[in-house]
Amino acid sequence: MQLRVLGAAAGGGSPQWNCRCDVCRLVWEGDQRVTPRTQSSIAVSVDGENWALINCAPDILKQIQQTPALHPREGRRHTPIASVLLTNADVDHIGGLLNLRESSPFRLLATPMIQDVLRGSPIFEVLNPDYVSRESIALDQPFALLEGLQARLFAVPGKTALYLEGDRVEIGVEGESTVGVELIGNDKRAFYIPGCAAMTPALAARLDGADLLLFDGTLWRDDEMVRAGVGHKTGQRMGHMSMSGDDGSIASLAELSLGQRVFVHINNTNPVLIADSTERQAAERAGWQIAFDGMELSC
Repeated sequence: MQLRVLGAAAGGGSPQWNCRCDVCRLVWEGDQRVTPRTQSSIAVSVDGENWALINCAPDILKQIQQTPALHPREGRRHTPIASVLLTNADVDHIGGLLNLRESSPFRLLATPMIQDVLRGSPIFEVLNPDYVSRESIALDQPFALLEGLQARLFAVPGKTALYLEGDRVEIGVEGESTVGVELIGNDKRAFYIPGCAAMTPALAARLDGADLLLFDGTLWRDDEMVRAGVGHKTGQRMGHMSMSGDDGSIASLAELSLGQRVFVHINNTNPVLIADSTERQAAERAGWQIAFDGMELSC
């Protein structure tokens, strides 16, 4: 199983277009300790020829351009992208679909709830139904993402997309709005979970023994954006658990038997984006890698 991290950042990317937090300022100034990152998505393949995208960031055109495996290779029109799978309806995960509107065939896969969100927005009708087949995927049911690659969607604690929030916001709800993906190919198991509000015993048991885990690394600490002076929401309010702390992902996953551990969906304020930061060193000592655009993984 081959995986490419197309975008390693959370919504807005790093640097964010209007931000001069400590991390973004270093990126703007060209500091070699940090590198720009686009918004969260990955590509996966088992043969190196046919690929599936998991999430489709607004940066997808740049991501394709920077990934030779995703370039058209034959004829006047071609793409090796056979499927696009969505884990939620956040703008940073569906916005790039608007850039895939030039009538090339691919499967668009998501839970029934997320498909309903797409159908409820007329702008996504630019995806020609003669070419793009929309398939609703039930939770906990295996399906073929690509030939030779099985996948399964499962609920993780999260929340609905920001633009769908009503007067009452449920944090940590488990359903079709926020899902993780299990990938099974060549007797290997990989998980991609770019958003997760809490680690439950059932989720930990599901992940135990995986060959590869790409997990929500949005914030280092829950009040990070408040401390940085760039926002008023905590990580919990946004539906993301922190990396650090007794209830953080590093501690919560420490006892699991995992092959590779990789943090993805990293917010622009997160100090782990700075190569020599104490936070980066702490994450790496705990066995975690910090994802970057173009990162190649296999299992």
